[in-house]
Amino acid sequence: MPDPYVPESRWRLAAAALLVGGGLLLAGVAVARGLFGGGGTGASAGTDVSRVAFRDAEGNRHTLADFKGRVVLVDVWATWCPPCRKSLPEVAELQKAGGDRYAVLAISVDRGGWGDVKPFLAQNPQLGLTAFVPDGPKALDAFGEISVIPTTLVIDRRGRLVQRWSGYGEGMARQALDAALRAKE
Repeated sequence: MPDPYVPESRWRLAAAALLVGGGLLLAGVAVARGLFGGGGTGASAGTDVSRVAFRDAEGNRHTLADFKGRVVLVDVWATWCPPCRKSLPEVAELQKAGGDRYAVLAISVDRGGWGDVKPFLAQNPQLGLTAFVPDGPKALDAFGEISVIPTTLVIDRRGRLVQRWSGYGEGMARQALDAALRAKE
C-alpha cells in the first residue's frame, strides 16, 4: 500500500524550494541595487548636498560647503561593518593623497559615535585615517536614505552629488574620483 504522505511531502519540498529560490532572488536583487546604485531612495546626481554636516575628533563642526572648489569623496562607514573595514585602507590612502585637489571624508555612522570610532582608530593606527561623525541624527539627510554601508558619494566642486554607490569594490573610489577631477564644470 502506498504511503499517503509521500505526495504531501513532495508538495512541501517543492514549496520550500520555491520559497528558498525566491528569497535568494530577492537577496540578489537587493545586492545588485546596492552595488549599482538602484533603489531610488538616495539623492540623485546634481543634488546640492553642501549642507551635510559632520564633526571632527575635536568636536569642530564642518559642512560640505566648507569644501567648495574641491572635489570631495565621502565614505559612509561603521567600525563593525566587514566591507567597510576592507575599504578603509583604500579610503585612507586616497585621503592622504588629497591635498588641494580633492578631499576624502570618512564619516562613521556608528551608533556610539566617537565612543566607537576612537577605540577603533587607536586599534588600527596603520590606517592613518582621519574620521568624522555626523553632526546629529539628520545631518546626512541630504544624501538620501543610507541603508547599506559602506556608501560612497562623489561631490563636485560646487557641492553637488556626482555619483553614489553602496558596497565596496576595489578601485571604484579611485576611478570615480579621477573622473570627477577630470570633469569640466
